[in-house]
Amino acid sequence: MRGTHSPGSAAHREGKMPPYTNYHAQRSYPMPDEPFCTELNAEQRALKEKEKGSWTQLSHAEKVALYRLQFHETFAEMNRRSNEWKTVMGCVFFFFGFTALMIWWQRVYVFPKKPITLTDEWKAQQLQRILDMKGNPVQGLASQWDYEKKEWKK
Repeated sequence: MRGTHSPGSAAHREGKMPPYTNYHAQRSYPMPDEPFCTELNAEQRALKEKEKGSWTQLSHAEKVALYRLQFHETFAEMNRRSNEWKTVMGCVFFFFGFTALMIWWQRVYVFPKKPITLTDEWKAQQLQRILDMKGNPVQGLASQWDYEKKEWKK
């Protein structure tokens, strides 16, 4: 049933709204175009008739039930914090972990081994070759090398 609500039910606490309603309330637009409950049972109709009389004769529970017939949530319920951030952060960390796993898998099984030119031995031999050839002796590496003592200048 669309828009039905019994005064003691937990429909407003569970956040379930009946399908296909034009009910729309939020902090910026607190007065919806239609009431939350459009189809009333006998008890609710009797309460609506009692509402037309003096409100001093209504109990607190009846006033709350009338409010729940008209509105889905109170401002306090609209403003309460949700735990959605936990889900979002969980998804973010899951995808970080999945990405790290994919990068590790690619480095181990997909990418080729490092070229020999990136090994420390090759780099040392290449540096020695540049120094032996006295490459760029004015401002380059050869200018920083002491050829007599076979060490870097201080």
